[in-house]
Amino acid sequence: MTPTDLQRLAERAGRDLEAASAPEILRWAAETFGSRFCVTSSMEDAVVAHLASRAFPGVDVVFLDTGYHFPETLGTRDAVAAVMDVNLLTLMPRQTVAEQDAAYGPKLHDRDPDLCCRLRKVEPLEAGLTQYDAWATGLRRDESPTRAGTPVVGWDARRQKVKVSPIARWTQDDVDAYVTEHGVLTNPLLMDGYASVGCAPCTRRVLAGEDARAGRWAGTNKTECGLH
Repeated sequence: MTPTDLQRLAERAGRDLEAASAPEILRWAAETFGSRFCVTSSMEDAVVAHLASRAFPGVDVVFLDTGYHFPETLGTRDAVAAVMDVNLLTLMPRQTVAEQDAAYGPKLHDRDPDLCCRLRKVEPLEAGLTQYDAWATGLRRDESPTRAGTPVVGWDARRQKVKVSPIARWTQDDVDAYVTEHGVLTNPLLMDGYASVGCAPCTRRVLAGEDARAGRWAGTNKTECGLH
């Protein structure tokens, strides 16, 4: 399909599937795109990977190894690869952390977090998605004001891909209930005060009353890494 065809398909599906369940949305994606569809996961939890593995056994699950992850995040990735019916793919940045430090100076994440995210997340993902027409994310509308308008199926104009967010309408309670019912793997840091888990230098525990994303890039105006 051409990008125009994909965009029309995404916009129509976003309307038609707004009230559909997460499994129904993922079955639609699997049937529509087949091997041209993948799931991306930060390994904060494995809910979408688990849902997708049931709709599309052997589905590609893409993980970005930025070089700055908590050990618990890498452990979650390895556990997902071991116990779920998925094909786990790890994408790496062009430069190692040491090579980036040599080129840009140490702790780029403190001085220019947008550039660091672009080099270690955005560019590797864009390269990794070239073989796909559609990708699934774990975005939810209740996570932050910037995500409140997330469609269940939308058009990623920058990447010219269909973007599927099957749990966009879920709440944290829905996630927790699914995790409990199915014994889904979650990052251990979620039990240690972290409500959203990213790279270690740019993630802190959240305080009482803060939204789930408050622990990311705390003290700056940055709210998203640029992937979404």
